[in-house]
Amino acid sequence: MNNKLMLTRRGLLAGALAGATAATLAACSGGDEQSKSNSIDYWLWDASQEPAYAACAARFKEKTGITVNITQIGWGDYWTKLTAGFIAGTGPDVFVDHIARFAQFVDLDVLVPLDEQAAWSDVDESAFQEGLLDLWKGDDGHQYGCPKDWDTVALFYNEDMLAEAGISEEEIQTCDWNPDDGGTFERILARLTVDRNGVRGDEEGFDPKHVAVYGLGIQDSGSNDGQTQWSPFTATVGNWHYTDQETWGTHYRYDEEDFQRTLDWYFGLVDKGYLNPNGAFSDATSTDIQLGSGSIAMAIHGAWMFNTFAGLDINVGIAPTPIGPNGNRASLFNGLGDSIVKDSDKIDLAAQWVAFLGTAEAQDIVASYGIVFPAISSSTEKAIEVFEETGLSTDAFTVHLEEGGQTFFFPLTYFGADVNAIITPAVDAVWVDRVPASTLSGYNEQVNLLFETSAHGDQ
Repeated sequence: MNNKLMLTRRGLLAGALAGATAATLAACSGGDEQSKSNSIDYWLWDASQEPAYAACAARFKEKTGITVNITQIGWGDYWTKLTAGFIAGTGPDVFVDHIARFAQFVDLDVLVPLDEQAAWSDVDESAFQEGLLDLWKGDDGHQYGCPKDWDTVALFYNEDMLAEAGISEEEIQTCDWNPDDGGTFERILARLTVDRNGVRGDEEGFDPKHVAVYGLGIQDSGSNDGQTQWSPFTATVGNWHYTDQETWGTHYRYDEEDFQRTLDWYFGLVDKGYLNPNGAFSDATSTDIQLGSGSIAMAIHGAWMFNTFAGLDINVGIAPTPIGPNGNRASLFNGLGDSIVKDSDKIDLAAQWVAFLGTAEAQDIVASYGIVFPAISSSTEKAIEVFEETGLSTDAFTVHLEEGGQTFFFPLTYFGADVNAIITPAVDAVWVDRVPASTLSGYNEQVNLLFETSAHGDQ
């Protein structure tokens, strides 16, 4: 989950089979001898989490005698090989699933309903953070994924830059925003922004075309979800959500006024010089690098990047997302899950492994590595202790769960890859070409037409 190749926790599955070769398939195949053994194959993409799950696998073998063979494949190749395995029957028994891919896998009928497996009865569903189980339910009500972890987003900032600008800790912790004048959040951004002549964004003579330090930095436009860009703002402008339902919606809402005026304000920060324009940094320059180099003063990012930002050679602070016009602050609430491949010939063994990963015993092991917030509430508390050994507080992430009503789900719907492909260029254009956000209305019609012309639109 913390792999830098996956900073926005997003990507397309479209074309995944194009690069799959016979050699790849052969490498993934377990062979007849392995298929008869008391072992299962488990795939994940995040190298930083592999040690934690190797420790879980060792404990699982002690308890059951079942060996878990872990394969780590980089994000770029992971989905290609996984999809090839679905087709050829050469994939893993269990794999780490992502919510952006989940709906398509449900549609392809390649996942095992966990709630129909005997081992699932050992899982205490009440132990998970509220809402996480729902993320992994199909539209048929079956449980197709076991929650592994969760994340929210927050503001990472350069403490020294805030001090030099005369901005107090209380100001950044309690700032607000609105799409009319930007609120105290925009005033903070203006103060933090410095042009090449040393003039701040709120001072006379500021040059927005030649900025040395941007108040806020982004790596890309945010695609169709804006998780670490605009989503904390679109979620707090009023009552806007991605779709007409919390999960498995059939009508997208990118054509609504609240959404569009929020995007116009957000990307309008580029014109004012407070947010970096496209091309200010290379596409590969992530916001942790931008912050560490002194090129930006703040960035919105997820809990999975906590240790990366904490390890920067600057004094880093963390604040919760700004309070919006609706009186709340908000964060997209996301997480990964473990799913079983329907084509596995070891579903019973695989179900035991997944059920074990859904216990406090396993998630406590993961917590001890301080990489993610585990999905089980009691294990989250243990992870917090490890995270805060860095000297940084986790409050900006956990506040969204503790205060309630401050989280919203990733847009879990059918046609996820198609929605991404249609909406991404539209949002890119708002950032890159500075076209008005009203242009998204036409793209939104294309997205909704996918549902209107399919059986999924009749649900």
